[in-house]
Amino acid sequence: MTATLPAPEFSRHSDQDALVEAARARFVDVVAEAQGADGLARIAVTGGGAGIGLLAALAADSGDVDWSRVMVFFGDERFVPEESPDRNVGQAREALFDHVDIPESYIFPIAPSGGAYLEDPVCAADAYADILAMHAPDGFDLHLLGMGGEGHVNSLFPHTPAIAETERTVVEVRDCPKPPPTRVSLTLPAVNASQRVWLLVAGEAKAEAVKAIADGADPAEWPASGVRGKAETIVFVDEAAASML
Repeated sequence: MTATLPAPEFSRHSDQDALVEAARARFVDVVAEAQGADGLARIAVTGGGAGIGLLAALAADSGDVDWSRVMVFFGDERFVPEESPDRNVGQAREALFDHVDIPESYIFPIAPSGGAYLEDPVCAADAYADILAMHAPDGFDLHLLGMGGEGHVNSLFPHTPAIAETERTVVEVRDCPKPPPTRVSLTLPAVNASQRVWLLVAGEAKAEAVKAIADGADPAEWPASGVRGKAETIVFVDEAAASML
């Protein structure tokens, strides 16, 4: 099925700031279009320098988006206490959610405090899969992704069980190559159920992985090459990240 989806487009910009601004402007239009369907836009957000930079840029121009009709989900989460500064949800709140009029009930963190969520990553993954099935049964209108130098997206790393998952939408991740070792992550089936998938990639260290996307490399080797949106896949890159294209 992946082969029938639109090939990735590469949107090249001079630096990370220009990349973020281009994504911000397009984000506004995508959200407005999605809200015209059933009144809600369903967005999966990411961390990382460009990802958090985009959230901060959206906060600075918060009036461009009707945040009261946006549901926000997370591509992955580090399995640490909710108050930890390492958690993606805390970084997203600081960059965006604390500055816009988004209902708290429309923010869906992975592994919130309470119950067994922070005791068992399998329980947390299954619970988040249930949330996706209830609130985003047809996938996301937009899934934002960062990318590591080895091509990881969310917490899907090369040659791991998580990147090989073909059915579950959310999985536990153990022995992660980057600390902390335990995480919860959306899978390729969840990402590729999205209408649009955008990768936000900056820096020369990402250039080889960007080339792997362009070359259609094996996702087991380069996970980012396996992501595809139903309507579009856009790789926003700065010139450093695009240097091998």
